[in-house]
Amino acid sequence: MKHYSTILLRFSAFFALLGAVIGSHMAGAGGYEFKTVHAHILVVGWLSLFAFAVFYKLFTPANRMLAAIHVWSTIVGTFGLTIGMWLYFVRPFNIGDTFTTSFFIIGGTVLLISFVFFFILTFMKTGELEHSTGSRLSDNCRN
Repeated sequence: MKHYSTILLRFSAFFALLGAVIGSHMAGAGGYEFKTVHAHILVVGWLSLFAFAVFYKLFTPANRMLAAIHVWSTIVGTFGLTIGMWLYFVRPFNIGDTFTTSFFIIGGTVLLISFVFFFILTFMKTGELEHSTGSRLSDNCRN
């Protein structure tokens, strides 16, 4: 699962940088038309993907297929939600309301489903990271 952790960490870094650039742009321009997109890029794109990266670094889900679906639906859903939100709120192009609303809803739905997959994964059997002393990391956290 180290591979999933690395993928999610890199996408998290991408969204962190993108969110910081958008925030910097808003501060410099004095306009806040990107505030909703900015907030979701940072919360969903940066923080959620980072938390998922940590999960896959610490745990190895027994169900590899569900883990793969979770990782890729998270990435696709995050892009879909944030791009859809940008199209919907900022309206940078003359695209019809049906398309922008559908894009926004579909991206958000894929992301919501990815959170359901993560919820399920947390209740399934996982292999936990072993500490160098041989004791389980979770045992050390209880002390």
